[in-house]
This record gives sequence, structure tokens and C-alpha cells, in this order.
Amino acid sequence: MGGPIGQHQQWSHGYFSFPRLEGEIGPNMLFNGKEHLVWSLNNYLGLANHPEVREADAKATADYGLAYPMGARMMSGNTKHHEELENSLAKFVGKEAAFLLNYGYQGMVSIIDSLVDRNDVIVYDAESHACIIDGVRLHMGKRYVYQHNDIESCEKQLERAVKLAGQTGGGVLLITEGVFGMSGAQGKLKEIIALKKKYQFRLLIDDAHGFGTMGKTGAGTHEEQDCMDGVDVYFGTFAKSMAGIGAFVASNKAIISYMRYNMRSQTFAKALPMPMVMGLKKRFELLKSKPELREKLWVIARALQKGLVEHGFDIGITNTMVTPVFLKGELNEATSLTMDLRENYGIFCSIVVYPVIPKGLIELRLIPTAVHTLDDVKRTIDAFSAVAVKLKDGYYKEKKMAVA
Repeated sequence: MGGPIGQHQQWSHGYFSFPRLEGEIGPNMLFNGKEHLVWSLNNYLGLANHPEVREADAKATADYGLAYPMGARMMSGNTKHHEELENSLAKFVGKEAAFLLNYGYQGMVSIIDSLVDRNDVIVYDAESHACIIDGVRLHMGKRYVYQHNDIESCEKQLERAVKLAGQTGGGVLLITEGVFGMSGAQGKLKEIIALKKKYQFRLLIDDAHGFGTMGKTGAGTHEEQDCMDGVDVYFGTFAKSMAGIGAFVASNKAIISYMRYNMRSQTFAKALPMPMVMGLKKRFELLKSKPELREKLWVIARALQKGLVEHGFDIGITNTMVTPVFLKGELNEATSLTMDLRENYGIFCSIVVYPVIPKGLIELRLIPTAVHTLDDVKRTIDAFSAVAVKLKDGYYKEKKMAVA
């Protein structure tokens, strides 16, 4: 009842799932009426409450209202501001053209749907985000999955895919991520692109976490790995670094032109409202003009990760700002430990357990931002160290935590 995630909803709803964080968006927010240090917000560059962003959002709302433009882009909802944002994004990520998407999740599903037909073959990473999985499920042709970030497995599936596509007359679409949001690992883009010497395929990457955070200018993981030209279709979202809503896809002019007329989630959906478009233009301007925001993010991320490792914590294989902390324990221990962190230490972070990760493991997922401080880092590591000792001593097996 409730599925793999919702099966515990009768006791977890409102606390572990669907919690309410209230107050000004930032490192310190209210949860259950108490102030908490929060590590669960996708606000990498701290733009959510940046005064220039708030001013742009408010002005655009006053100038245009929430309804404009009316209708889908293709029919009556296009504006010069939508087009200007697209052109700027395309140039920034090293592509000829870009197309705005109303939402990231539905956008990725629709990108996949528009790029392939029943004769085409999809190859994708086993730990791809749910939006990729759902897009792949809609595909009426064949699909092959390769082991996570395993180039040997990837090549094996590519070989099968190319052979089948030769029989069907279709092509091959390979999908991976720039930054995997749970582990913090980068996708092996350069190694995948190198396979183009042997196999013909198109590469689509979901760089939701990489856009704005990775690379010398923040252009993304493909900039970080110096392989921008090898990525055929680039997807970025506004929900992470830009603290907004929506997404974009960038590629060559022919592919983007095709998508404009064949992405059903955009063809039949109202255009992004003008307040969000104008707000996104301001966010993007700050992302490009204030590299110190990205630099501060990395100062916090590196200090957090370095401190955790020095205190004996397992942070997996992350090589990005996403910071997972892996502990050994069962579900009851995970819930009690998380409640202890929240109720007694005032630390709010996301908890991940089976079936997302293997049984017997607990993942506490931390998302550093440019508005966290080094004092926040120290406080968090001290709290984690305290609960880790309790976990090792069996405290959470014996004691059932209760909300005050």
C-alpha cells in the first residue's frame, strides 16, 4: 500500500516526507516551529533571496501580472524575452540554439519522446534520474541499460544498440547525467564521447546539478570535463543554481528547431509566465557576472567534505558539491538518528534509505550553498560526530525518538 516510497506514509508524512520548511529561504529556517540549520535546499548560488532577484521578480509581476503571455509559445505565448533568454543560454553552454521548457521533469520526459521513434534504440545509465527513467519508459522501441558509470558496460550496450539500430534503420540515443544528484559523482562524459570513434550515437546529458556549479564559468559538467562539443543535446534546469522554475534544452539549430515543433509538453502547454522569465534573466545575469557566488559554494562544499572525511565519515565517491554521508544502520535507526539531529541538534538534512539505496545503509544528503557559512559547517560536523557515536553504540536501536 503506497508503493516503495509511500509505504511508510502513515507515520512519516509531515516529518520525514512532505515536511514544511517555513520562513525566509536560506540556511536557517523553521521546521515544526523551531529554527533549523538546513542542508536540503536546491539553492546552490544563494539566489533564492538575493535582493536583485527579489526586486526583478516583484517588478515583473507588477509590470506584467502572472497571466502574461497567454497561450502556448507556438500559438500566442511567444515574446522577445523568451527568445533572448534562449539565445543567451545557448551561447553560455556552447550550443547553437536553446529552447525554454516549463518544467525540468516533464521537459526531460518530452525531450526523450521527441528525439526517438520506435526504430531508434536508447542506451542509458542505471542510476539515471526518475525523469529519464520515465522518458525511457515511454519509448516504444528497444532500450538497454548499462551499469552506473561503467564504461565497459556502456560500450557493451552500445554495441548491441548499434547492431539493432542497423537492422531497424534507426539511430542510437545515449543518456547520462552530468552530476548524479544522490552520489555526487560526475558522469563519465569524456569517456563516453570517446566511444563515438567506434560507434555512431547521439549523446544527451541531464546536467540539472551541473549547470551553474561546474566548469570554470559555471557552464556545466561538459565544461568541467572540457568536452562541450561532444555533447549533442544539453539539458539544464532552473530549479537548482537559479532557484527558479523551468528548464532548457540546447543543441544545434536543426535539433532545436525540430524540438520546437515536436515537444508535446511545450506545444500543448502555456508558456512560462513573464515574471518567471524576467526573474530568470536576472538570475542568469548574476550567475555569469558574480563568479564569487560559485566560488563561495565551493569553499563551503570543500570545507564540509574535507571535515567529514577527517572525522571518519564515508562520503562515497562524490567529486562535486553534492555531499552524501553514508552510515550503517536499519530503518528504525535511520529515523531515530534523523529525529535526534533535528530535535536536539537543530540540523535538517534529507534522509535516504532502502529502496533508494541498499538495505543496511543510511544516507544523509547535504546540499551546500553559497549562503552557508564555515560556522554552519563546523556545527554540522560536530552534530554528525555526536550522533555517529550514538549509532555505533546501539543507542538508536534501543531508543525510539519522539517529537517534542
